[in-house]
Amino acid sequence: MGNKLFGTDGVRGVANQYPMTADFAQKLATAAGLLECRNHHRAAIARDTRISGEMLEAAVAAGFMSAGVEVIKLGVLPTPALTAITPELNVDMAVMITASHNPYHDNGIKLINADGNKFSDEETSKIETAVMAGKFEFSPESIGRQTELPDAAALYLDKVFSLAGDEKQPLQGLRIVLDCANGAFYKIMPEVYKNLGAGIITLSHEPDGRNINQNCGSQHIENMQKTVREAHAHLGIACDGDGDRIIVCNEKGEKIASEQLIAFIAKTMKDQGTLNGRPVVSTIVSNTGLDSYIKSLGVDYYATKVGERYVIEKMQETGGAVGGEESGHIVLGDYSKTGDALMVGLFLSLALVKSKMKMSEIFPVFTPEPCEAINLRFADNETVKKIMQNEAVNQAAETARKKIEGIGRVVFRASGTEPVVRIWVGGQKADIVKAAAAEIKNAVEKAAARNETTNQL
Repeated sequence: MGNKLFGTDGVRGVANQYPMTADFAQKLATAAGLLECRNHHRAAIARDTRISGEMLEAAVAAGFMSAGVEVIKLGVLPTPALTAITPELNVDMAVMITASHNPYHDNGIKLINADGNKFSDEETSKIETAVMAGKFEFSPESIGRQTELPDAAALYLDKVFSLAGDEKQPLQGLRIVLDCANGAFYKIMPEVYKNLGAGIITLSHEPDGRNINQNCGSQHIENMQKTVREAHAHLGIACDGDGDRIIVCNEKGEKIASEQLIAFIAKTMKDQGTLNGRPVVSTIVSNTGLDSYIKSLGVDYYATKVGERYVIEKMQETGGAVGGEESGHIVLGDYSKTGDALMVGLFLSLALVKSKMKMSEIFPVFTPEPCEAINLRFADNETVKKIMQNEAVNQAAETARKKIEGIGRVVFRASGTEPVVRIWVGGQKADIVKAAAAEIKNAVEKAAARNETTNQL
């Protein structure tokens, strides 16, 4: 059975509507407890600040305990903190209750293994099959209990402060705007920067259960940009509700592309002698200028399928030092198992202070190469399926790939979540990039028109 409910980042939906109901959450935890918690018989649960988190936390805890699993409740904790400390908790797995950058009425359940990595497709498929079957055997002799670990963040902060080194207040003199998205980093992030000597202006750090990601955070950076300009700050940092995305702006309030941040981190690590020849990883829709720049440093570069999960898998496979994607997920391989807004922001801040330069003088690190991104929307997924199977369309895509081979790449795919055909072409020569994208687009539109005519006959 293939995954029907699990996406690349767990199960997600509107809270109190299937599948994000207390009933489903309990069954999911019961299945996970029976199938996965066979060593320590322990599981940890963390959540972000949205109002439905406590409800789902209680349901997940009940599901685990019904399977004879001891539950450790960590309370509000960012996703990167949970993945970082899970290996130290002597648990079989952990659950993160979050819908990341989504509005408060959504929520989700991420499953994390004992090593702090997200569950594989194979593992989630087994759990989903068990949930759907709904045949659980319970024993009155096997009931778990729950405890709380209120200072769980302290374990994570040990790792965070290790990045800052031995200097007492290395960020002294830095003025920074922090947008905490009214999410899981609302306490931790300001405290870290204050402790390290930075002057901070904190935005969106008063969660009420409903204001997470609301006109703030990584998806809505306008207030952060405005505040940076008005306060004459050196930079601004915004995270999302669970803290695994980061968006940065310079002292002028100008957003800095994630690919530029990845390039800067790689160059800084090389200059510090900590890169040690390890590769950099991003996705196939990252600007090809990043590819060219990383290779110019004498460093290997890999482009994966779109999605943080695939970036992390390639980093672990190759020993990658840094990786990420344009959405703001950036991973420091030495410190994190997932995107981490605090770790990445701190790395950038420390490097900025040492450089004695303005952000606008450092970025852009490389010149972006030309690219064309075209999204064509259709009536339904069946239409998209026919287009993607069309011989003329696939021939056009193959011709485009041959045209740009050696100087760029073509990404041609159907969206996994909506009836959209995505065309992305990037490379060193603008005329070839534009022509290649237009060739595929024209073929798609012709195929769509023929399909529509056929349907009308």
